[in-house]
Amino acid sequence: MLKRTLIGLLRSHEQTGDRAKDPVLKSHFYKLSKEKAWEEVVSTLKKMQGYKVLHEVQSVGEIVLEKRTMTGRTMDITVSVISVNPVTSAVDIYSASRGSLGDLGSNYRVIIDIYRTLDKKLAAFKVNS
Repeated sequence: MLKRTLIGLLRSHEQTGDRAKDPVLKSHFYKLSKEKAWEEVVSTLKKMQGYKVLHEVQSVGEIVLEKRTMTGRTMDITVSVISVNPVTSAVDIYSASRGSLGDLGSNYRVIIDIYRTLDKKLAAFKVNS
């Protein structure tokens, strides 16, 4: 976590992907069709405390959220639901803080928080890569 805080002094965004070096930032996969994954992800995100769903664009599989930090900064978060094949979907997260200062690792923590919540809700479908 210290390394993240140090990176966070300079960086104000964080994103996941299948090529991420940090295991925490690797895409999460679920044994669900894109449509089913979309429904589950959207309904789960809408119930998360402290997050506000701003837009849902099902055609491209993106949900845009906003979160206010304790310091009053706003974070913009995009959660993408991607079809890997007809029975598997991937979920990626991009989180960015508004403003010029680094985020002290808060975008990293947001990603952990969202993935933890989705993994709990979709535990039966989680694919361990």
